Amino acid sequence: MSRTRGVEVSREQVLAHRVAVQGLDRSSATPEVLALGVQDTPSGSARSALAARGASAEGLELVWSFRGAPHLHRRAGLPGLAAALWPVDDTDATGRIDTAVIKEGAGLGIEAFRATAEAFREVVTSPMVKGEVSTAVSAAVPRSLTYWCEACGARHISGLLFQQAGLFGSVRVAAQGGRTMLSPLERRFPVPESATGTAGVVESYLRFLGPATPAEVAKYLGTKPTVVKRVWPGDLAEVSVEGRTAWLPAADVDALVSARSGRTVRLLPPGDPFLQARDRTLVVPDSSRAKEVWRAIGAPGAVLVGSEISGIWRARSAGRKVDVTVRPFGRLPASVRKAVEAEARIVADARGAAEARLHIEDSA
Repeated sequence: MSRTRGVEVSREQVLAHRVAVQGLDRSSATPEVLALGVQDTPSGSARSALAARGASAEGLELVWSFRGAPHLHRRAGLPGLAAALWPVDDTDATGRIDTAVIKEGAGLGIEAFRATAEAFREVVTSPMVKGEVSTAVSAAVPRSLTYWCEACGARHISGLLFQQAGLFGSVRVAAQGGRTMLSPLERRFPVPESATGTAGVVESYLRFLGPATPAEVAKYLGTKPTVVKRVWPGDLAEVSVEGRTAWLPAADVDALVSARSGRTVRLLPPGDPFLQARDRTLVVPDSSRAKEVWRAIGAPGAVLVGSEISGIWRARSAGRKVDVTVRPFGRLPASVRKAVEAEARIVADARGAAEARLHIEDSA
């Protein structure tokens, strides 16, 4: 699976490398991590993630991409992204949408994605509320891709398929007045004929969230490790991280080995690229703290100090002000507290607020 072997690195080197390669040092206004996009869950968090890197959302488009989650991506790269995320084969397609509600429909494999993508194109010709699109798409796809909802008294397309097929249908996503709106991309592209460039997406994960294993990449993509192994890039380095074998692009080995934690202090929002790594026990070894950082519902942001997650934070809008509450996992030095104050103002700016009011709770 690799050409380079025998490199041993520490957890600290891995995390320091990710901080640097993801642009958290603010060395570029267009961080390269945009190759993976930036997840926008909850709505608006992607702008905070970009602000943490000194970047803006200019030239980016919000679409449903990885695992059907909303992400900001470079507008010009959307056709290539769609081709890379298209199912590799029927088995891959079925695995992505294999839920109890459409067990039979999932067996359609790639055809399930194609039918839904084409339905999106027929239905979404102007801005529409997500619920209206769902109703129309549900009526346009094969019946086996829908299920009966007792509460609504109607058939619905599987939400898992619906959101994963949005990009292939050339549909953009927007939040408006508390509602999710869907509209056609300004420059539509054809439904992919086949998967192309998937290895490039895998390589991007390994670059920005590696070293990693096929299983970790598969979790990020929402597919099976066997699929990832089939599109595994060739020029990789095999490294040992805390006794565990993982891979990253061979060209990045020197940067990984020389990586050292700096004095970076950032308030990372929920869903930030740094928090997307699937080796969570490496990122936050303490299981109780990890549960706080990656809560299934209502996850907080994370306080990054150097290359360590050193606490959590939440923000609440109050008119033109934003209240930012930080709960550190330990004592924060005066210099870090001052840096957190500056970061809170950046969070406020990203949220369109005029002022940030910071409160730092007693350490856990």
